[in-house]
Amino acid sequence: MRAILPTLSLLAAMGVSACDATPGRTDRAFSETGRVIAMSGGAGGAGNACFTCHGLEGQGDGIAAPRLAGLDAGYLQKQMEDYASGLRQDDLMARVARGLDQDGRRAVAAYYASLPVSADAAVPDSAPPILYAQGDPSRGVTACAACHGDRGQGTGDGGNPQVAGQPYAYTLEQLQRWKSGARRNDPRGVMAAAVRPLSDREAHEIALWLSSQPASPTRASAAASGSASVDAAARPAASRETRRPDRSDGA
Repeated sequence: MRAILPTLSLLAAMGVSACDATPGRTDRAFSETGRVIAMSGGAGGAGNACFTCHGLEGQGDGIAAPRLAGLDAGYLQKQMEDYASGLRQDDLMARVARGLDQDGRRAVAAYYASLPVSADAAVPDSAPPILYAQGDPSRGVTACAACHGDRGQGTGDGGNPQVAGQPYAYTLEQLQRWKSGARRNDPRGVMAAAVRPLSDREAHEIALWLSSQPASPTRASAAASGSASVDAAARPAASRETRRPDRSDGA
């Protein structure tokens, strides 16, 4: 029995060593590029593969999973960092984001930002809701267009993202989450303040109109806003309070 124990101990040590080496090689293989991460889930495994919810071309599922294709890379990475830290809460996305290191999150954000948006959407012919276009100063409602563009195309300034062409259910849910405080990853609470006075009917009208607008290619802000957005996400909340309202990063 005493002769067997050292042998068992040696085999156990060898087994641990082998287990340590193999996942390392596998993780590197599945995290080689942003596209590989999107299709494989990276080190987090196949259950975390982005395409299962967001589609092979990043166009979303048309219901609840948003389009990622063509969005600002800085915005996308900030959301991944916020999911990983718990600042933006979602059980599934937190697991996905935490399965990657920051390089992996950066790579997959850049990959989705590089994808073309769908070109088959009709040209919009409906006017935006008054609150979207003009806001309501008497109630403290800021015009959505001020940060997200007159057609939801994004402003290309400090990570304010495109919000056009996303599923109605997704956009409405985000408005409701901002309003209730369930979502709070916006410096200075700009989005929460903007939507808090909205009635359910007004939120519905804005979400429905935005869902009818065609997605447009991202404006040239990704390189400039990416590192700033991620750095801001990494700083303590108190230090982020000094950021200007026009740097909302919210949607």
